[in-house]
Amino acid sequence: MTGPTLAYQVVDVFTTTAFAGNPLAVVLDGDELSTAQMQAIASEFNLSETAFPVAAPDGATYGLRIFTPATELPFAGHPSVGAAWVLRSLGRIGDGDNVQSCGAGLLPVHVGADTVTLTGGAPSVSEPMASAPLLEALGLSGADLAGPAPRWAGVGIEFAFLLVRPEALDKVKLDVPRVAALGRSGISLVAWDGTMAGCRVFPGGVGVVEDPATGSAALAFGVYLAASGLVEDGTHDYVVEQGYEMGRPSTLRCQVVVEDGAAVRTTVSGSVVPVARGEIRVPPEL
Repeated sequence: MTGPTLAYQVVDVFTTTAFAGNPLAVVLDGDELSTAQMQAIASEFNLSETAFPVAAPDGATYGLRIFTPATELPFAGHPSVGAAWVLRSLGRIGDGDNVQSCGAGLLPVHVGADTVTLTGGAPSVSEPMASAPLLEALGLSGADLAGPAPRWAGVGIEFAFLLVRPEALDKVKLDVPRVAALGRSGISLVAWDGTMAGCRVFPGGVGVVEDPATGSAALAFGVYLAASGLVEDGTHDYVVEQGYEMGRPSTLRCQVVVEDGAAVRTTVSGSVVPVARGEIRVPPEL
């Protein structure tokens, strides 16, 4: 290749097995790239997200910019976990407590040899809403519903949470334009048994059809659980299993702290597996 290049690594996140979990490209030393150049690189990789670690602002260990093939996100879970693991593997951040700066603010990230734990941003949640538009977008019916009414919930970006019977996860007939028309970050479809969530996430609002592991949605699910009265005050662990229908099984280990009936803190933990590294050309300035 001629011209300037940047080093990158591809890792699989929320898995202990290569070619499972959610793949992520981490492009290094791209501080001088413009937003358009970062977007061009993310479009070239065409993964659900590409992450660009950048210089740390005051109060942070490092900064992170995150792009889907179509747009920049203020926050996302698997890029945050995967990028922290890559930076630690290169000796650019240390074990233990770090702080990531992104569009959702300053977020604690605890980095270990085998696991990274991310704390979500400020919780947000809507009032209950009608289920019909969500069901229609997924080709499901009222007979598939289980549990409380849907709500938007988030810790930096928001998803619509729709609780269904377990068999409904295999019945989805996706209408991508309808999902995109809902706005925000799309739909998280969940079969919940009290401790385990079987999940499919359709982030049509950000240009991704289906995601195999969505840390931001897993974090936000704790907010939904608290708002819907499915967990009481206290600290609760739960596990999200996702990606099985896509052949990319993923495990996201989560915790929510609830006070006065509302989530005040959520965390998600996962493992990361390296799968590729190389160099990519710097795109021309657009």
